[in-house]
Amino acid sequence: MQNRVLHFYLAGINNQNFLMRDRETGTWWQQVSGLALFGPLQGARLERVVNDEITFASWKSEFPAGQVLAPIAKFSDKYEKDWETSVGKLPVVVSFPGQGLADRDVIIGLSLGNEARAYPLATVLKQSPIQDQVGGVPILLAVGPDKQSLRAFISRDGDQRLEFFQKPGAADWTLIDTSGSEWNFKGCATSGAKSGKCLEQIVFLKDYWFDWRNYHPTTSVYRH
Repeated sequence: MQNRVLHFYLAGINNQNFLMRDRETGTWWQQVSGLALFGPLQGARLERVVNDEITFASWKSEFPAGQVLAPIAKFSDKYEKDWETSVGKLPVVVSFPGQGLADRDVIIGLSLGNEARAYPLATVLKQSPIQDQVGGVPILLAVGPDKQSLRAFISRDGDQRLEFFQKPGAADWTLIDTSGSEWNFKGCATSGAKSGKCLEQIVFLKDYWFDWRNYHPTTSVYRH
């Protein structure tokens, strides 16, 4: 936040989305948007960073020397072990029927330019790779070799929009573009004319439909 380091702690819950405060100024921040709601930094917004939604096995295969944040042993009995199941039983505080999605359907949310779109997770898992355009930006949603991990990319090389397909008959996970170049799950071309090039990875949010819709009132829903 403008080259200023802030330290946050959980301060409360709003619409089943946590609120946090920074220790330096006492400003209240919203988790889902990174927006400062109240306090000296009101109106500021934290920068989102590119994220993966992948299994530990996939991450470890790509980063074998990676480190894992371990729980604090003396507090291990206080960690929630089945949070999603228990929260899923709670009533939602807002509801948005009429778009074919249940309140707690899980979606992959993308917000680019002035446009937001929700991709039902079940559809993404079934149809991957998905190519679309959000806010004028061509995007690629891909499910990894384990059929669980997810990544999102801008499907463009310079000014050229790329079209991707799952390579038929491949022994391992491979996407192929119309030039015949092959791409891995990191979004990098491993052979062909595009070899050595990598797609730009983009931020997405894995969320419940009711929560995404609450904070993105003009969102559309991907339907194919």
